[in-house]
Amino acid sequence: MPTIYEFSVQDSSGQQIHLSDFKGKWLLIVNTASECGFTPQYQGLEAMYQSLKDKLEILAFPCNQFGKQEPGDNEQIKQFCDLKFNISFPLMAKIDVNGDNADPLYRHLKSEQTGILGTQAIKWNFTKFLVSPQGKVIKRYAPTDKPEAIEQDLKKLME
Repeated sequence: MPTIYEFSVQDSSGQQIHLSDFKGKWLLIVNTASECGFTPQYQGLEAMYQSLKDKLEILAFPCNQFGKQEPGDNEQIKQFCDLKFNISFPLMAKIDVNGDNADPLYRHLKSEQTGILGTQAIKWNFTKFLVSPQGKVIKRYAPTDKPEAIEQDLKKLME
């Protein structure tokens, strides 16, 4: 089974990002959408990032598979995130997280941490995966799990 560090992804500007660049940091990987009821979580994610950025990296992956709530292209999504939430953590290129065209990273995340009743499919926007500094996928959070609660979990794990 590959580790998280064997994957590369594209950021919103098309640059190749090697996840091995994040060795030694916690990672929170989130599928996002601009027109979702959970979109205000960007604010909590940014606050958590500012609080823990020495030890944590947040990677946001826009996805349009849930209610077509991410219709824009990469540039439009980046502008939205910059203007509305002023995020400073990395915004990746828009991807699929389910189905035949699911990004290989998401295939790995889902196989490492299944959802309720062992399902692998992502059910909605703002599903989050926590990855240890050693590259192990250790927890899957539901869209309803707020960044503030995840931050409390993380602070305990970092002690």
